[in-house]
Amino acid sequence: MRLILEKSDIFGALASTLCVLHCFATPFIFIAHTSYVTSGESSPVWWRSLDYIFLMVSFFAVARSAKNTSKSFIKPALWINWTTLFLLIINEKIKFISLPETIIYITAITLAMLHIYNLKSCQCKANTCCTHNE
Repeated sequence: MRLILEKSDIFGALASTLCVLHCFATPFIFIAHTSYVTSGESSPVWWRSLDYIFLMVSFFAVARSAKNTSKSFIKPALWINWTTLFLLIINEKIKFISLPETIIYITAITLAMLHIYNLKSCQCKANTCCTHNE
């Protein structure tokens, strides 16, 4: 947990990228899985729980990155994207509104890009230089 807080942008970008890969790989894994299993649950519990693990890691990464950013627009952008991703994943689980998968991909990629931008734009030697707003 301490490592996530110290390297929040790296972990945020990594979690978002892994989330995209997880979402992209799921249909292909299900196709391969159905070729030899015809009944029962379509995916293992550990696979379905990855969404929540990514959300948890990215929550802490967004919280820390938003707190320490030197760019004033990054804080709301990170939180808006994280909240949107959270709502999209919850919506996907409960199937409230039918939405294209592309929206989740775009949101997760945007979140990863915001973390990478924040990592690149907040390069400083002192520990306190990134806590000031522009």
